[in-house]
Amino acid sequence: MASTRSFLIYTWEISKEMTYLCISAADLPTQNLSQYFKQSIVFMHESRLKGEGCLVHCLAGVSRSVTLVVAYIMTVTGLGWQEALAAVKVVRPCAGPNLGFQRQLQEFEKTQAEQFREWLRTEYKENPFNDEADIRDLLDQASKVKAEAIEELANTPPGGI
Repeated sequence: MASTRSFLIYTWEISKEMTYLCISAADLPTQNLSQYFKQSIVFMHESRLKGEGCLVHCLAGVSRSVTLVVAYIMTVTGLGWQEALAAVKVVRPCAGPNLGFQRQLQEFEKTQAEQFREWLRTEYKENPFNDEADIRDLLDQASKVKAEAIEELANTPPGGI
């Protein structure tokens, strides 16, 4: 029987000029990642408000980090989890939270996203970003590019490029 463990080994010196939020979580459907949503959302939002970059990563950049970013996008916009994930996939095509994380995002959308959104507005006042408009533009552009590619393929003669 195989054992699945998840850990991150830092092989570089942690910079004192950077602020880190390290979350220990396995990439397993049974992992409760939603317990870290608020902490992660606050960290990402405060980084952005300070004009700082925020790198969200996990071992492969496919499931855990994507789930936290999707929860953040849902909180700062009115997007549901599927639209938020679609936006992430535009810039990170390999994005794919495991089924357990998808269920947690669904539950977050149903029960907590609006509450978190309201809390963020109260705590940080006006959001200076146009996140929802920017993400909808990103999704529209991706849709147009996809439609153009499909049309181009449809108009290509068999065997010819």
